[in-house]
Amino acid sequence: MLRNHQGSALCAILFIAATLALVPGCGAPPASEDAVLLPVPDDPTVSFRIWFQVGSQNDPPGKEGLAGLTGALLAQGATTKHSYEEILRKLYPLAASYEIRVDKEMTLLAGRTHVDNLEVFFELLSDAYLHPAFDEDDFERLRSDQLNRLKTTLRYASDEELGKAALTEFLFAGTGYRHPVIGTVTGLRAVTLEDVRQFYATHYTRANAVTALGGGYPEDLVGRLKATLEQLPAAPPPAPPAVAPAPITGRQVLLVSKPGADASISFGFPIDLRRGERDFYALWIANSWFGEHRSAAGHLYQVIREARGLNYGNYSYLEAFPEGGLRRMPPPNIARRQQFFEVWIRTLPNEHAHFALRSAMRELKDFVDNGLTEEEFELTRSFLSKYSLHYAETTDTRLGYAIDDRFYAIGGEGHLGRFGKLMAEITREEVNAAIRKYLQYDHVKIAIVTGEAEALRDALIHDTPSPITYPSPKPPEVLAEDQEISSWPLDIAQDAVRIVAVEEIFEK
Repeated sequence: MLRNHQGSALCAILFIAATLALVPGCGAPPASEDAVLLPVPDDPTVSFRIWFQVGSQNDPPGKEGLAGLTGALLAQGATTKHSYEEILRKLYPLAASYEIRVDKEMTLLAGRTHVDNLEVFFELLSDAYLHPAFDEDDFERLRSDQLNRLKTTLRYASDEELGKAALTEFLFAGTGYRHPVIGTVTGLRAVTLEDVRQFYATHYTRANAVTALGGGYPEDLVGRLKATLEQLPAAPPPAPPAVAPAPITGRQVLLVSKPGADASISFGFPIDLRRGERDFYALWIANSWFGEHRSAAGHLYQVIREARGLNYGNYSYLEAFPEGGLRRMPPPNIARRQQFFEVWIRTLPNEHAHFALRSAMRELKDFVDNGLTEEEFELTRSFLSKYSLHYAETTDTRLGYAIDDRFYAIGGEGHLGRFGKLMAEITREEVNAAIRKYLQYDHVKIAIVTGEAEALRDALIHDTPSPITYPSPKPPEVLAEDQEISSWPLDIAQDAVRIVAVEEIFEK
């Protein structure tokens, strides 16, 4: 499967990584019983994160988007002391800000300031989550923003993000993970300001909050920050809803029909493997070889982009990776009880979609059936042992990872430390065993945004050959392999393909 390109590409990446000035590693942060602390005395900044154990999975049925809208009102709305415009004016001379990220299970209010501006910033930040005004004008403005992000941005401005979100909806139908974090069109329209107030009172409680500090903070700030939680409601939060996606039978396809669009492909399946488990790090090595994000060394990149020039990039993931087109490194604070394996085939012409899907599925089968060679394993493990140091190059990002360690109950050196340690311990046999245990290719859900949905549906259900031509000559070995790929059986049943119009997706 054109593996001969892999060694040279990885060697090049290894050389680059070895010459970079890497940030020194750091052990797990000391933590009190209910605070996450990462002291860095010579850091002139202070990083804050307030973790509320709530997310879009807690949206009531018919009110999808409530969690995201509540979070937005904390970070982009007035408090009982200041209007939002006043807050922005006060933050501007501090060269500081705070923001919120709402995910499926986590909500993080995060901010960072220079230690000289600590007192003013601390007052503004704590006021945001303790005394939100839930102003009617802010509510209407932010709800309108979220509706526009759904109806305009997600549906029409980024086909790649649309495809990834469509896959998540497809994989997690019937669970709280199904809908985008920003909600659905019908759900957002149904949310009222009273819903927001009630959601805040139910989920933003002292038992549901964890404080976190990093950088050069004074010792007394730890107690002061923790003390703010005493002003939150004392009621225990509701138990998180179960996440149990239905089993996948065969290969199932969701085609998002978007007139004029090229094809953006995502496919995958849930996996019962979480950060902290030894198998997770073994499978991470395998996945890095197969499709490291934004790496020209990844096998899928080599086969689909490098050898054939079909698109910009092709990657694979063991955890949710939002905003993939904007990020180079995995983001912290997307921790979830249920993760999924995903292959992302970036946008390509519609006439190449069937071929590219066949190629990626064929490579996945070879990957699962044969695993890594000794050379592939050693090169990838060596690459990751250096590359992983870039996952958290700042105090603020390391603090985010430390919060994730609390979510996943990873003690000791934490995820980042464990990652580096296990790169030196894990064997090729463990890696290939993890591939066979967690990955497969027979039961997969596929989401494709395309401007030619009906033609692609017919080609898929009839397994129509998909020969490919190129504007420039290709090596004989590529052309010979193309013959195999063009007729490789996807075995997709007629009733396993569904078409949804782009204006209808995420409507309910």
